[in-house]
Amino acid sequence: MAFGACLRTISREYRLNVCITSRLFSSPVKSTASTLPSDAQEQFNEELERKSVTPVDYRFTYPEFLPDPAFARRNTIREKLERMDMLKRRSQIDIPEFYVGSILAVTTSDPHSGGKPHRFLGICISRSGCGLRASFILRNVIDHQGVEVAYEMYNPTIQKIEVLRLEKRLDDELFYLRDALPEYSTFPQDMDPEIKIDGAAVPVNDIKVKLKPRPWLERWERKNLKGVQDLGLPERFYKRAEELATPWEKYDLMKQYRATIPEEEQAEIFSEVYSELHNMEIARKKLKKRKTFIKPKKSG
Repeated sequence: MAFGACLRTISREYRLNVCITSRLFSSPVKSTASTLPSDAQEQFNEELERKSVTPVDYRFTYPEFLPDPAFARRNTIREKLERMDMLKRRSQIDIPEFYVGSILAVTTSDPHSGGKPHRFLGICISRSGCGLRASFILRNVIDHQGVEVAYEMYNPTIQKIEVLRLEKRLDDELFYLRDALPEYSTFPQDMDPEIKIDGAAVPVNDIKVKLKPRPWLERWERKNLKGVQDLGLPERFYKRAEELATPWEKYDLMKQYRATIPEEEQAEIFSEVYSELHNMEIARKKLKKRKTFIKPKKSG
């Protein structure tokens, strides 16, 4: 019985793949549709409709849903199970949209503080990882001391994530803030959230950070940074940076292919999670409007 069911499943998938291939490479669409089985036709139409309504910017808003591009670490079953767990976690806690450069406040439960929650506010200097291993780092200067906290995005100890200022920066990582002046990483713990208009584009903060004098944690003159002021180094440092530069790598198509997920696979992944994420966004907007609405009081 199991073998017969397996054969029926394989034959159904084969018919669907043949129909999709014939649709893509044949000119007369009507003749293809006439030979398409009814169940395969409905499944094909639903797949096309889901992929057509998925927003393009989802890969920037939710990058953790994309799997690790390293081929040796790919496992489609594990990735699908992780996406299901991520959606289930998002149904329990609101994980808002944010980018490197946004100012966040994260509230976590600390077992060492007598059941009291711990809240840390800072600027996001890095986002890394994929799936349930997605993480981000917040930085702030408290009492003239730089403090950084790394959070796992889907850690069950996280109670709340607040975006106080939604913005982007010119660089993908802001690790150079460790060698910058303290005012670029100092934010008050009682900072009020800034109101963002729904549907407005995310602003890009083009501020140029001034670094402290050397020594630094890294050779920032070799990083091709856009959000840093002139470093004021001798000419020999820049000549050495040019010698070690690899400008030809941006033309290496195979390296780009290994470091990214194909757009077809991205569309398939986000079409799978689009409906759940879209419903969560609608529910979050309704809850936000309900909180901001103040019921008028009767006078007299």
